Amino acid sequence: QVQLVESGGGLVQAGGSLRLSCAASGRTFSSYAMGWFRQAPGKEREFVAAITWSFGSTHYADAAKGRFTISRDNAKNTVYLKMNSLKPEDTAVYYCANNVVRNTATVKREYAYADWGQGTQVTVSS
Repeated sequence: QVQLVESGGGLVQAGGSLRLSCAASGRTFSSYAMGWFRQAPGKEREFVAAITWSFGSTHYADAAKGRFTISRDNAKNTVYLKMNSLKPEDTAVYYCANNVVRNTATVKREYAYADWGQGTQVTVSS
């Protein structure tokens, strides 16, 4: 099992930026990739971005492309999500998750993620 702790959420005005962090501990050697998902009030949780530990391959949802950047620090077992040009519709609880299915075709699928953090709230005011 991998334990995940997110941080960096908060309140920001539209057009602003935030950087989320996700620190992983435990059986991190079993992790193939790390992903960020988000859930807005009244909506289903959705994929945002993912990155593989080994090659650093990145994957983004259309809503995140061009504005969000996912990165990782293997030495610190930490993944980051830098969010620029934030919009009110980005308001959500953001979760990081541990992908254990070694197949890049699964990085956008919740079922491929075995462990989840507690979430961090991001609120973008207009």
